[in-house]
Amino acid sequence: MRFSRSQAAVVLASVAATAKAQTSTACDPTKKTCPADTGLNSKTYYADFTQGSSANASWSGAAYTVINYGKQGAEFSISKGTEAPTIQTDFYFFFGRVDVKMKAAPGTGIVSSIVLESDDLDEVDWEFLGGNTGQVQTNFFGKGNTTTYDRSTYYAVTNPQTQFHTYSVDWTSDKIDWLIDGVIVRTLKSDDPTTVGGQNFPQTPMRLKLGNWCGGCSGEPEGTVQWAGGQTEFGGDPYVMYVESVGIQNYNPADSYTYGDTSGSWESIKCGSDNAPTASPSGSAASVAITPNPTSSTASATAKNATSAASTSSVSVAGIDHQTVAAVSSTSTGSSYSMNTASVSAQNSDSMTAAASASAATTEVPKVSPTAGRNGSNATTTGGPSPSHTNGALVNTVMTAGSILSIAAAFLLL
Repeated sequence: MRFSRSQAAVVLASVAATAKAQTSTACDPTKKTCPADTGLNSKTYYADFTQGSSANASWSGAAYTVINYGKQGAEFSISKGTEAPTIQTDFYFFFGRVDVKMKAAPGTGIVSSIVLESDDLDEVDWEFLGGNTGQVQTNFFGKGNTTTYDRSTYYAVTNPQTQFHTYSVDWTSDKIDWLIDGVIVRTLKSDDPTTVGGQNFPQTPMRLKLGNWCGGCSGEPEGTVQWAGGQTEFGGDPYVMYVESVGIQNYNPADSYTYGDTSGSWESIKCGSDNAPTASPSGSAASVAITPNPTSSTASATAKNATSAASTSSVSVAGIDHQTVAAVSSTSTGSSYSMNTASVSAQNSDSMTAAASASAATTEVPKVSPTAGRNGSNATTTGGPSPSHTNGALVNTVMTAGSILSIAAAFLLL
C-alpha cells in the first residue's frame, strides 16, 4: 500500500523528517578548532557483507547494535522499539560516490537510512519508510540548518522492501546526484536556491552511516509517527533491513582531512598525507591537491572489484550524556571486526528543553544490556564504550535524533 498524506500531513512530515535527521557533533569545526578526521587514503573501498563479519573491518557500530550475517548480507534487525542498529565508517571521504545495495526493512513506522554526514553537520540522505512500498525519500542538510523544510523529495522505486536495489550518491563541489540502479533520479546543484547561495550545500568530508529505527513507536512525537507512516506493531517476525554491499569512490584520497578555518567551505579543507616527505610550514601533515569536480563521477560503476584499503584503527568515544545516542565503540584490525552490540532508542529524551535550539539533538539512551546475535556465531560482541582513543581516530560525530517539539506547534498552526 502506498503511503498517502493530506496537505497538513505533508507539512508535518517535512518538519519531522528534518528534525529527525538533525544530528549532533562532538566537535563542530565551524565553531572551534577540531582534531583532523581520519581519511580513506585510497580511491576505492568495497565491502561485501555476504562474506560475513570480515567485511565490517573499518566500520564501527553504535552502542547496542547487533549485526548478523547471512546470504543476503548484513542484517539490521528490529524486534522492539528500543532497537536501532547503526554502523558507520571509521574513515571520512572528501567528494566521491557511494553505492549501497540493500533492501529496506518492512513494517509500518520502520525507517531505514543511508546517511552521509560531516563534522559540521553537512548531510546527504536516502530514507525508506517500511509502509511505503513504492517510494524512497532523498534529503540534504547544510551545517545543520533546519530553518526551511523544502529539501526532501520522494521518488518511485519498485518494492524496496522485497527487492535489492543499488542506491547511490555522486557528490562533487558542483552538484549531488542521487541514483537508483545507476539512473539519476535527482540532481542538486550547488547554487540551487535551497542551498542558500551554496552555503548549505554539503561540501565537507563525510562518513557513511547505515541503519534503521522505529519512527512509529510509542513515545515518538505525533509528527514523527505520521511521517513514518503510523504506529508500529511488534509481536511477529523482526523488521530487517539487508545490506548486501557498499562501494565508495573517494575523489580526494588522503590520510586525514583538516578544516583550515571555520567557514565550512570545501576550499578550506586540507588533505593530509602521512607519507609526504616533508611537513608543511605549519607543522601539520603536508597538503595534497583537491579534486572538487571529477569529470567521470556519475559514469563510474559500483566499485565491485575494489578492495578495502581503509587504515586499520581502534576507535572509541565516551562521555556521552543521557541525551545522546550511546557512544560508538569498536576495534577494527585487518579483516576481523568486533563491535559493541545492542541497540539505541530512537525516542526523544524526556529532559529535552527549548525546541528553539535547532542545533541541539536529543535522544535517550536505553537502559538495556548488550545482547548476542540471534544466530549465535554470526554476531560478535565486546564490552561497553572505552574512554580512550588511539591513533588519532577519535569519532567526532554521534548519530542522534533531533529535537522535534516544534512539530506539535507546526501541527496546531495548520
